[in-house]
Amino acid sequence: MASLATTVAGIQLECCIYNASGPRTGTMEALQKIAKSRSGAVLSKSATLVSQTGNPLPRYKEVELGEAGTGSINSEGLPNAGIDYYISKEVVEGVCSLGKPYIVSLSGLSLKDNLEMLDRTMKVKDITAIELNLACPNIPGKPTIAYDFEQMDSVLSEVTSHPAFASKPLGVKLAPYFDLPHMQKAAEIINKYPVRYVVSTNTIGNGLLVDVDNEQPLIKPKGGLGGLGGAWIKPTALANVRQMRLLLRSEIDIIGVGGIASGRDAFEFILCGASAVQVGTCHWSEGAVCFNRIAGELEALMVEKGYQSIAEFKGKLKEYSRPERKTDAKRASSHSSKVSKVGPVEGNLMLQVLMMILCTLLGVLIAHVYPSTRIG
Repeated sequence: MASLATTVAGIQLECCIYNASGPRTGTMEALQKIAKSRSGAVLSKSATLVSQTGNPLPRYKEVELGEAGTGSINSEGLPNAGIDYYISKEVVEGVCSLGKPYIVSLSGLSLKDNLEMLDRTMKVKDITAIELNLACPNIPGKPTIAYDFEQMDSVLSEVTSHPAFASKPLGVKLAPYFDLPHMQKAAEIINKYPVRYVVSTNTIGNGLLVDVDNEQPLIKPKGGLGGLGGAWIKPTALANVRQMRLLLRSEIDIIGVGGIASGRDAFEFILCGASAVQVGTCHWSEGAVCFNRIAGELEALMVEKGYQSIAEFKGKLKEYSRPERKTDAKRASSHSSKVSKVGPVEGNLMLQVLMMILCTLLGVLIAHVYPSTRIG
């Protein structure tokens, strides 16, 4: 039986698949549903210092893309109950009593807010780790920190020098990068600090989807601009995971997120270097049962490939080479198939030739049996 167990920032996870911060994570009840599934951990909604309702509705839409999967666009604007709710005794005990590591996501509207939330969260014993969201693109008037490298450097410097910092592992969630020099710069900054893991990547910010029938955007906030997720982001997310694995210190774990909706998707991210993966859009669509399905599919794929643990293929993406040739049997089958596929002209000609051969053979046979027979 294949094992999905993994380690992230020294934290043991029974399953390498868990939820992304965002969809279905705002309440204790939602977090408990995740904890009761095969999800390897439970990650809270990204919290701000005080509660906020987020952007106007509608602010989330999904688009079916056929065999490619499901894409999504959102401009949530960080609706959440505030940090004190997610670190309250009721919520922490309600989640941790179900036996899964509980990770709290912080997304302050300022460095001061992040430091205050960090201070409060570090003091709560049963919280396992902290994920600092540097990637939200949906706060009007607030830049994405992960794209402002000077600000990103300053934030990490302040956070990691906080007196309470060392008491829990810290991870950072990054925005998607599209240019190798930007990936290199982000990795260079992160490598300077005692960050334990990196989550890559958040949505692609400021996409626009149009409702042709009504001649308007699909969502209301920011004139229809929102973060693209789901299947749309998967190739970009894979590239970011791969490059970050190559660029970051080996002791910094990578968590892949973006378009994961199947066991094969999860396998691809782990092959590119992820120690674990998060699920967002698919979790929104299916609910917590998605973790059971994806985990089962990943196990089946590993068994098919002969892997017993994710360590056996993690980060082992091969260089491109020409795919293996088909076996002789497959080639013979292919050749046979090609020979049998003839058009109407060729088919008629072959039939005429066969009829001529048969007539000739029949004539020879008659002449042999009745040698004295004369015609005419």
